[in-house]
Amino acid sequence: MNEKQFSYFLENDWEVQGNEKQASKIFEFKNFKRAFSWMTSLAFEAENQNHHPEWKNIYNKVEVTLTTHDIGMLSEKDVLLATVMDKEFEKHNH
Repeated sequence: MNEKQFSYFLENDWEVQGNEKQASKIFEFKNFKRAFSWMTSLAFEAENQNHHPEWKNIYNKVEVTLTTHDIGMLSEKDVLLATVMDKEFEKHNH
């Protein structure tokens, strides 16, 4: 992952932890239905990318942690999935 890719996390409110091992973000929706719809759409995208997030849903909040387990740190795969998550958030929470 290059510096420009890494900067995506910092510029889009992702919290990078553990010396670039993972990035986390809490997405807050207007209600449970929107949160779950977002997760459903992302489940298909994650499967297409063959890269799956760690996430937890409580009512209107979804806590997401991204990392590439194969290498034990963040990779381009995480940037790609984070980008889709942020774009989909805008669609599901307007």
